[in-house]
Amino acid sequence: MKDEKNKFLGEEKISKLLFRFSIPCILSLLISSLYNIVDQIFIGNSELGYLGNAATGIVFPITIIAVSFAWCFGDGAAAYLSLCQGRNDTKNADKAIGNSIVFTVIISILFLIFGFLWKDELLYLFGASEKSISLARDYYVIILSAIPVYMLGNSMNAVIRADGSPGFSMASTLVGAIINIILDPIFIFGFHLGIKGAAYATILGQIVTLVVSIIYYTKTKTFRLSKESFQINFSIFKNVIKLGISTFITQMSIVVISLVCNMMLSKYGALSEYGSDIPIAVIGITMKVFSIVINIIVGIILGAQPILGYNYGAKKINRVKETFKKVLFYSFLVGIIATILFELCPSVIISIFGTNDTLYMEFATLTIRIFLILVTFTCIIKMSSIFFQAVGSPLKATIVSLTRDIVFFVPLVIILPKFMGITGVLVASPIADVFGMIITSVLLIQFFKNIDHHEFEEKIDDSVKNSKPGVIITIGRMHGSQGKGIGKLVSEELHIPFYDKEIAAITAKESGLYDESDSLYQLYLTTSPAKYAIEAEEKVLQEISKKGSCVIVGRAADYVLRNNPNVIKIFIYAPLEYRIQKIMEMYKDSKEKAKKNILKSDKNRASYYELISGGTWGKVENYDLCIDSSIGKEKSAQIICEYIKKRKN
Repeated sequence: MKDEKNKFLGEEKISKLLFRFSIPCILSLLISSLYNIVDQIFIGNSELGYLGNAATGIVFPITIIAVSFAWCFGDGAAAYLSLCQGRNDTKNADKAIGNSIVFTVIISILFLIFGFLWKDELLYLFGASEKSISLARDYYVIILSAIPVYMLGNSMNAVIRADGSPGFSMASTLVGAIINIILDPIFIFGFHLGIKGAAYATILGQIVTLVVSIIYYTKTKTFRLSKESFQINFSIFKNVIKLGISTFITQMSIVVISLVCNMMLSKYGALSEYGSDIPIAVIGITMKVFSIVINIIVGIILGAQPILGYNYGAKKINRVKETFKKVLFYSFLVGIIATILFELCPSVIISIFGTNDTLYMEFATLTIRIFLILVTFTCIIKMSSIFFQAVGSPLKATIVSLTRDIVFFVPLVIILPKFMGITGVLVASPIADVFGMIITSVLLIQFFKNIDHHEFEEKIDDSVKNSKPGVIITIGRMHGSQGKGIGKLVSEELHIPFYDKEIAAITAKESGLYDESDSLYQLYLTTSPAKYAIEAEEKVLQEISKKGSCVIVGRAADYVLRNNPNVIKIFIYAPLEYRIQKIMEMYKDSKEKAKKNILKSDKNRASYYELISGGTWGKVENYDLCIDSSIGKEKSAQIICEYIKKRKN
């Protein structure tokens, strides 16, 4: 039913699909950008001038830290909701969402406490000067007071999208942005509240967004919240964190960039004719203008994600290539148009944000022309990062995402000003773009070369061994309990196929992850790819079970195949000292290292099982037979075989 529903993704014209999916994404992201841009336009055109814009630029990174946590919890809960939907789990989705709300509130309160205690220290850290500190403080205090509202609104919006209501999610953000736009001129110019008026307009818009989101939560589609949903459950919330951590890392990288950039501009700006405030104000505006371009690119590739994911899973690689080429072309086109505007009309762009100061306009023109000269490369880099996520390559996505910003830009922005003064901060951006583009190009070439060189049209059936009809034996095991060896002995005794690492290899082929070690585990650290990986692995296990009797070790197979009447679920355990001894014998580890590896491996297996099933790994009632393997590997295998024979009779 699900395949039929999404079949059009593999048949409809690519350009038509892109238009259908990407336009709403672009609009939604551009609406979100309004919150950050509208204030600066009205402030810049008021008597506050560039000092007002400098103040908002100083506070901006601090709000990004807050939203990093909100999106981590929100995206993690949204991904967990998707996984629960896939396994028809109606018990744990609400707990994940409830816990994400609880921890968002907790973090926001801590944010309030620390934010007010170290108010001036934070503002000076992010580039405030003696001239701008008063305005920055006025703006910061009001914005910080509404941080719980801001964080909750962003966190809840992600879940609304996952609940199948992206339109409602966009509408809640849009209505808040409209409120902000209407109130900005009224408060700033009408009530003469200055920068405080801009802050009040912003938080009122955020309050409206949160209220609309709360209203939605009273009539959700796939989950219902109750008092029990808000009881702290660290076990479930741990999985929420795992699924949302990539979003957190990405957002925090923006904070690092903003912090370092502001610090260098403040330091070297003070040594130049521009002073420290003009550079801070200009870079804030430049980044907001830049974000418009990037949001268009992100909207295009996010719209392409379902197209790429479906066709990649369906092995329709030609459609994957066609989609990538079109997205690449549109990204290149947007980048070129933006570059032309930035190089030919910088003064027109900057004048939108007010002020006629000569030095300000001079530095702003210089900044836009140098800092954004290779914005086309940046567009392709950002697009490629999300592309790799869409096709289940999170390691490549992370490398592409962080290489340009953290590996190259941050060191360059610290080093170059020592030789070039404040111009070095601006030059760091295009140089980082060049290096980032080289890395991105290498990874893209490698990716498409790999999918060309592998038999992508090969079906799962071709990788699965044929077997005779009979029982499917699933074996869960503690690390060091010799579960794999016992499983092999059972398969040999019963003359049936054995699957352990083979499952990961087949799933990797199904997901397209040929060259990344431990790539399946990495997939669980992201949102959409986590779902793709789990679906791919479940598909492999189902196909293996259809081929007849076999032994399957690990991979939560007992849960995945729970509805198969032929499945016999075994769990192998042993005392810790016995397992330590076995690990020492196998890997020549010290006793301390063996114990550490056992505890770490068991913890990972328990987390993986819980993520897949929502249940508890190693729980006795989940299995048909539990064996203490300290009686010996051969004896354990013999007991299993005898149990199988009795079950047959």
